[in-house]
Formats: sequence, C-alpha cells, structure tokens
Amino acid sequence: MTRNIVILGGNSHPQLVETICNTLGVAACDRILKKFSVGESRLEIQDSVRGKDVYIIQSGGGKVNDNFIDLCIMISACKTGSAKRVTAVLPLFPYSRQPDIPYNKVGAPLTRNPTDVNRTDFSFESRPATPSLSQPQSQGLANGIGNLHKKLGKSSLEDNMSNGITPPRRQDTGDSSNGSVREEKGAQTPHFTTHDYENNSVITNAAFFQPKPGYKQWVAQAGTLVADLLTCAGADHIITMDLHDPQYQGFFDIPVDNLYGKPLLKRYIQQHIPNFKDAVIVSPDAGGAKRATAIADGLNMDFALIHKERRPTRITDRQNATMMLVGDVAGRVAIIIDDLADTSNTITRAAKLVKREGATYVYALLTHGVFSGDAIARINASAIDKVIVTNSVPQEEHKRLCPKLEVLEIGGIFAESIRRVYHGESISVLFQYD
Repeated sequence: MTRNIVILGGNSHPQLVETICNTLGVAACDRILKKFSVGESRLEIQDSVRGKDVYIIQSGGGKVNDNFIDLCIMISACKTGSAKRVTAVLPLFPYSRQPDIPYNKVGAPLTRNPTDVNRTDFSFESRPATPSLSQPQSQGLANGIGNLHKKLGKSSLEDNMSNGITPPRRQDTGDSSNGSVREEKGAQTPHFTTHDYENNSVITNAAFFQPKPGYKQWVAQAGTLVADLLTCAGADHIITMDLHDPQYQGFFDIPVDNLYGKPLLKRYIQQHIPNFKDAVIVSPDAGGAKRATAIADGLNMDFALIHKERRPTRITDRQNATMMLVGDVAGRVAIIIDDLADTSNTITRAAKLVKREGATYVYALLTHGVFSGDAIARINASAIDKVIVTNSVPQEEHKRLCPKLEVLEIGGIFAESIRRVYHGESISVLFQYD
C-alpha cells in the first residue's frame, strides 16, 4: 500500500495478523513482546513508527486480561514513539458482555417487612386520585424523612439484637476522677462505636457479615472502564466485529467501527446448505432475535425463536424445562444463529430442543467461537450436526478436537476495513447490500 502504514500484531492471533498483512501487501512490524519471569510484559518495537498510521491487531480470546494489557502497552508505546494515529483492531472485543449495569436485581429491601408499610397499590391502567381542595397541601420531599430515618435506624438495631449481636460500649479515655460518672451514663444510654470489627463477639457472629436492610449487592461492570483504559493508553480509533452489546460503542469518545459477520454467515447459508430456502433460522434466545431475523429477512427464510421460561416448572427433563420453541421446525433443517459461544450451553440446549421438535439437521452459525472449558466435548456429544464459526479467535486446536467444526476466514474483511480507514473511505459501503 504505502510506507506510512504499520501493522503491529500481538500474541493473541498470529495467523490472523499474517493473513491481514498478506492481503494488504504490508510486512508486519518487527517487535519483541514477551514476559518477564515475574509475569510482567516487555515490549520493544524495532521499527520506527514516527508520523505513521499504526494498526495494532489483538483479539480478546485466550488469556483475555494478559492480551488486553499487552494491547494497552503497545498502544502507549506507539504514541510515545510519535505515531500519527493508533488504531486498535480487536476482532473479539474483551469484556463486551459486561455493559454498565450498576447493580443486579437481587438485593435487600429498604425495610424488614414490606407488608408492614401501608400503601395503596395501583394498576398499570389506574392512577392516584387528584387531591381535593379540602386536603392539606403536601410538604414536598422532606415530608416524613426524619421519621423514616428513625425507623430505619431502629430496624437495624432490632435486627442486630435479634441476631445476638451485642453492641460494644465506648471505652472511657478520660481521667479516673470522672470515670464513675461516665460509667453511670453509659449504663443508662449505651454508646456505639463504628468499629464493630474490633468486637470479637461481633466478628465471630456470622450474621454480622450478612447484608443489612437498605444494602444493594453491587456487581462490577467493566464497560466504561475498558473503554477508558484504551482511550487513556492513546488509542485514536477502534475496529471490532459483532459487539455482544452494541451500546458498548457509546462508552468511547473516539470513533468505533463495529463490523458485521452477517455477510459471511449469509454467504455460507447460500453456498453450502442445500435447499436453504426450506430451512428455518432459529434464534436461541430473545437477545439475538434481531440478528437472526436480519438474516432470515435477507434470505427470505422462515424464522423461529427459543423462549427461555424463568418460572418454576414440574417437567422432569430439567435440561430443557426452561426453554420453549416458538415456530415450526418439524421435518426441516434448523440453522441456529448466535454471535458468541463460550461454554456452548445455549446452542447445545437449543439444538436438543429443535431436534426433539422434529428438525432433521441442525447447523450452528456463530461469529465468535471462544469454546472455553469443556465446550468442545459438549458440542461433540450434542445434537448439533455442524458448527460454523469465524476465526476471530484462534481455532486451530478447536478444529483438531471437533470434527463438526468449520471455520470462516475474516482476515479479508479486516484488511479491507484497515485500507478504507487509512484512505478515509466509508466502511458502511462494505455492508450496504447485506
């Protein structure tokens, strides 16, 4: 292409780096990226990047945290070396399944017994009655706040006493002449210290460590943090593919190009599945319905959805007890579409369900095949007949262990995207007719 472009590859996916470089006709930048004995990363870029457009290719599979730190170090090194622009190319974006949700839905209520609170329940169709002129005017948000605080404090103290927690007394630090007076006051009005961990009777009580009323069990979500780390390291642009949560792009204040694996999957269906018009596109959950329907509409195929039922059931077959199929797959080929398979629980359970509903053959088409743990063994023993994934993460070992696995090459898409970004051309044109 030109001498002002630099392709710098990490250790996560050397085969993809080689494919992209061969497609672009550019040699990969020489660098040394290894680990010290303590486990810290060491990077040395052996080619000049001053004033050049650098594209760093590092996928999110394998050792995710190590690969991500290596990526940040490479970005920072290029910016320190006076690179004109640094673009991070992540075929599989790490932590993309963790959007910024501040806490989970499971938490303690604000009071001990919500049934004790007298309140009026309204339906979705009703609304509270408008107060008449004879009713006193509301005092605003401050109305009753003091009483609420007193009740919450009293509730917390009663809980501690019922659990056998003895509140520690404040130790006397004054002189001995006033000791008797202070002890007498302490007997009448017990004092409390905020350092409950200094009381052995409290520490040995397991109830001390349980969530107290008014506490929410917070769950860390790394969406904004990962975006900030890449930006602070010096990244000017991000290129990735099929983000699990598209809203992830909003965490960045730099451009993010989210490529689509849909054209590859559609082309495979058209060219490798006989009589694909008679097959059924199946979404394994409601979250992937939009992705699956886009392919079904583009190929004019029927669509089915697997609904996960969360309510209790008495069905003895517990593995599929929480799943139900909405659609007809009897006597037809089922094509399960999903963006990512990690443990492969979702697709294997979906395959078992559609086979039980009469499907003759089951394909699973995925953009990212992570296949952690015993996922490959689970696929080999499942009702899936063939699994098709892209090489957004290395698949050589997976392909050796799984005869059902077939891999699609994405190096060409990323190479063309890099070329278009370098020349300032539109990337959306690549997917205009797909």
